[in-house]
Amino acid sequence: GPVAIVVLTTVAFLAPATVLSAIAPMVAKLRLSTLDETGSVVGGLSAAGTVGAIAGTFLTGFVLVAAVPSRPAVVVIGAVLVASGVVVSWRLGRAVTVSTMAFALVAAGSGAVLLPPPCERETAYFCVNVEVDAERPSGRSLILDRVRHAYVDLDDPTHLELRYVRLIAAVADSTSAGPLRALHLGGGGFTYPTYLSETRPGTEQVVLEIDPELEEIAREELGFDPTPGTDVRIGDARLALDELPADRFDLVVGDAFASTSVPWHLTTAEVMDELRRLMAPDGVYVMNVVDGGDSGYARAQLATLRDRFRNVVAILPSDGVPSDRSVNQILVASDAPLGQLDVLPSDGRIVRGDELDEYVGDAAVLTDDHAPVDQLLLR
Repeated sequence: GPVAIVVLTTVAFLAPATVLSAIAPMVAKLRLSTLDETGSVVGGLSAAGTVGAIAGTFLTGFVLVAAVPSRPAVVVIGAVLVASGVVVSWRLGRAVTVSTMAFALVAAGSGAVLLPPPCERETAYFCVNVEVDAERPSGRSLILDRVRHAYVDLDDPTHLELRYVRLIAAVADSTSAGPLRALHLGGGGFTYPTYLSETRPGTEQVVLEIDPELEEIAREELGFDPTPGTDVRIGDARLALDELPADRFDLVVGDAFASTSVPWHLTTAEVMDELRRLMAPDGVYVMNVVDGGDSGYARAQLATLRDRFRNVVAILPSDGVPSDRSVNQILVASDAPLGQLDVLPSDGRIVRGDELDEYVGDAAVLTDDHAPVDQLLLR
């Protein structure tokens, strides 16, 4: 929770931040011999600090975070700081401080090694854990940042445990039969691509997944074994859309998430225009969103779909959208009629027409210039 995050961050970083912030005024005092040098000395230190801050921010954001998991990075940086303190103290001849800091270094290193890691695997995008289902030994849950994103049964690829995946399958089954040409925005656990390959032989699929390690995990631990008709492309889905041919896909599945929210650049009217270009005339777009309360984001996403597609429906929980928590809401859009949708009452109810108008209300259309997805979500 927020309180724990603030407390733990304070405990971890207040002391080193305080010490490090004291360096600049100490150096300024050491370098100043007369007040006449104040401008050049303080100005030079300020310039050096600014350059260092800019370089550090860019190197951290674009190099360090992408190349090294955060836990090892924090441990190594902490160890370097403590080791630097030991070296400086040794150079100054402070034996007691050296022994104290050496002990601190050993203690910090031991704690980093002994503490259980929060992730089985940390990628550039997610903290990943794969959990075994205690009641179904062949079942596996893919946990990304403490949220269950996928479930697969290693012995039965046709088993769809999660409600939202059953609804996506129900929409596809209601609107088409036989092999499909499908596009998936987001791979995750690759549950539904595997399901389509199993239940509709001959299906051709393109899966766009930004995280290459998720595909590795799916192959190694989740039973993902792509058929010859399945093409997995690693990279940002928004950028990859330009490379795909027009009028090709019967089904497009939007299931890309950055932790608990759809990346904003995959929500806008401009993206919908691109998807319409890729879809066959009777193609269907099925989008999974997670929202609750007044569903500010879900309603804005529906408004965006209705702005670009002729026919739009929503599949909401049978007992309504909770006011205090987020739930999966399945949004369906097509230029073809959507009159034949058939879902189990226990999985959800279809909202369309006047009821959908009332649900969407005055929600604004999301665009590349204005798509405040995180601010609209129930937190």
